[in-house]
Order: sequence, then C-alpha cells, then structure tokens
Amino acid sequence: MICSSAWTGFTSWRFSSSPAGCRWWSSRRRSRWAAWACGVLVGSHGRRDVVLIDVPCFGRPVRLVWRKRTWRCAEVECTGKAFTEQYAKLARPRALLTTRACWWAVGQLRREHASVAGIARQLGMTWRTVWRSIKPLLDAMAADEARFDGVTSLGVDEHIWHHVSTKPETEGGRGPKELTGMVDLTRDQHGRVRARLLDLVPGRSGKAYADWLIARGQAFRARVQVATLDPFHGYKNAIDDQLEDATAVLDAFHVVKLGTDAVDRCRRRIQQEIHGHRGRKNDPLYGIRTTLRAGAENLTDRQRERLQTAFAADERHLAVWLAWSCAQQLRSAYRHQHTAEGRKIAEKVIDSFPTCPVPEIARLGRTLKQWREAFLAYFDTDRASNGGTEAVNGLIELHRRIARGFRNRDNYRLRMLLIAGGLSSPHLK
Repeated sequence: MICSSAWTGFTSWRFSSSPAGCRWWSSRRRSRWAAWACGVLVGSHGRRDVVLIDVPCFGRPVRLVWRKRTWRCAEVECTGKAFTEQYAKLARPRALLTTRACWWAVGQLRREHASVAGIARQLGMTWRTVWRSIKPLLDAMAADEARFDGVTSLGVDEHIWHHVSTKPETEGGRGPKELTGMVDLTRDQHGRVRARLLDLVPGRSGKAYADWLIARGQAFRARVQVATLDPFHGYKNAIDDQLEDATAVLDAFHVVKLGTDAVDRCRRRIQQEIHGHRGRKNDPLYGIRTTLRAGAENLTDRQRERLQTAFAADERHLAVWLAWSCAQQLRSAYRHQHTAEGRKIAEKVIDSFPTCPVPEIARLGRTLKQWREAFLAYFDTDRASNGGTEAVNGLIELHRRIARGFRNRDNYRLRMLLIAGGLSSPHLK
C-alpha cells in the first residue's frame, strides 16, 4: 500500500492485492488461477480499480483504490467465464466501505454516541450508504443466540418508541407505540449489575413478554432466578407462567413513587375541600408541595419548620401529615441498613396501610397487599431492583434524541441493542 495523489476532499490510497488468502488461488502455477465454477485453471484477464471508503484520516475522508485481479476461463462449458477475486477481510463483495470502516462506524455509534448522519459526513458518504454497510454486521450479531447465555436475573419494562400514528405499517403507519424491553440484570463476580438490553418486541402486554420467553427456549428460562418488574399484572402473569422457578421482585423505585403519589393526591384533595380551588401561591399546602416529595432524612431545618407550620395551619391538614408519615415509613423499609429489619417494616406497612383513615393510603395498602410476595421479595434477593432497566431506558431516550427520531422499528431495535450492550463482537472490545 503506497500513498498516491490527493483527490478533492479525499485522501487516496492505492492497494495492490495479493493472492494470499483468496479461495481461488492454485498452488500449481502462480500465474494462473482455478475457476470457481469448473475447477479448470484460468489465465489473467487484467485488473480493474475498485474504489472503497476507508476510516477517516487527519480529519478527512479516505478513498482506498483496490486493483483487483480479474480472470477468464477458456472452458466452453464453464458457467463462470470471467470472475474477480474477493478478500472479505478487506471488503465484502460489492461493498462501498472497507470492513475496517464498517467496524469503525459501529464503534462510533456504540462508544461515542454518534449519529449515522455524523458518521456519513466524516466518511464523505450518504446516510443510506453508511447504514446499508453496517446493518449486515448488526443483523449477524443480533441473530447470535449466544448473547442470551449466562442470564440469571431478568428485568422488563415498557417503552414508547414513537409518538405518531399507530396505523399498521402496511397502511403507512409505524405500528404500536409501545415496546416491551428485556434487560439482563445479572451481577458480575464483584456483585455489580452490568445492565444490557436483550431485546425489544412490539406491544406492552403479558403475551408479548411470554412469547419472547417461549422463543428463548427452556434452557434460558431455567437459568433465570430473579425477575424484576414494575407493578403491572400483565408482566407478572407472564413471569408466573413461563418462569416458574424465578422469584418475581417488585421494583423499589416504583413502590416509593406510589407512596409519593398518594401523598400528592391527598394534598390536592384537602386543598379542594378547604379552598374549593387548585393550589395558589399563598396556600399553605401548595407552598410545601415539592418538600412533601423529598425524603425526611434529606430535609434541612428550614424545610422541616415549613412543614410543621403548614400542618399546624389547619386541623384538616393533619390528613396530609399522616399520609406523608406513611410514605416516609414505606421509604424507610428500603433504606434500612439490614434487609431483615427492612422486611419487618414492610410487613407492618402491608398490615397497617389498608386500614388507614386516609383513603389514598388505604388504597396504596390494598395495592401492596395484592403484590405482597413480589414486594417482600426485594429483601430476600439481595435488594434486586429494576434500576438497571430504567438506566437502559434513559440511554435509549438519549439516542432517540440524537437520531431525531426513527421511522423503521427494525432499525430502531438494532441501534438500541448496539448502544445498550446487547450486541457483542471481538471488533467492539
């Protein structure tokens, strides 16, 4: 490979291929090759220059010129006649990018949070050309069933991938808005969760989750020991049906959020009963609306004083104080240093909340009572949660904004599998 003249906007390299590694090479005569169709030795038919795009160099696009050998078979009955040598390590047949440039582009998408349009500008090509060049690599990695090996903890969550028409794809729409995402939450040898996206399937239902589990096979389902989820009965039914040996764990974040929402609903109800309107600037309960969402251990002295002043302003405000105290008790179960003590607090919550005089807390208590096993399983599974799944969702949202949205769900799935660690290859290490 030697440096040649620089073209407009490009750095050009000229590459003279070597017979080594080509499947048509014949060791009998170095000047002749064996035709792939009939096996008869053929003679040289000259060379032709093939221009490929390589990895950018010094901030400029690079063109690589490959002088390919061509061969012609003199056998009358040969169906191959003329053919050109191929070398997959350099470039795939009829490719516009070198193999190195394709893997460079994949690495930019995964590690540098780049967009396909940005990569296309660096390569001096179009978006469509770049995506068509790297999509076969992503498809091959996504089709590798080995990426599902070793999964012992599984998370699931719904995801909205577009906000436009839900008409079927055959009618010009993008199909359902909701996707169900499965995430590997298996801990490593140091006990840390390295969350990675396993798949995105259309729909938000127990059937979508169950069908995906069935497709993975019995060996995969038997390995899963812990399955975390949000309080959605559809996913819970799928876990009960397909992951019989796994322990379902209700996500701690969503449980605490349910408690916070109960306090907020109670505050708005009392506000309406007393003043007959929504909260206004000088209303005591409206002034502490954000403070009520914070944890008691994080409050400053000034914030505590504001809470006490608002609660004492009217005896009817005591219902809000009671709801806030119950939400803090629920939160303390997860924050306790010892899981055994935290479980005792959680059991008290389940027993006492349904009989609370505050209707919002009583409703929360009935919900937690329905989810009793999954709620208490948090304290028996080394604090398993769906936090890694939420982190993957955040990464997906980031790349959807970078790409300015997606029109094709298959492309969306491949991109998100790549950036969320669902695809692996020696070229990406």
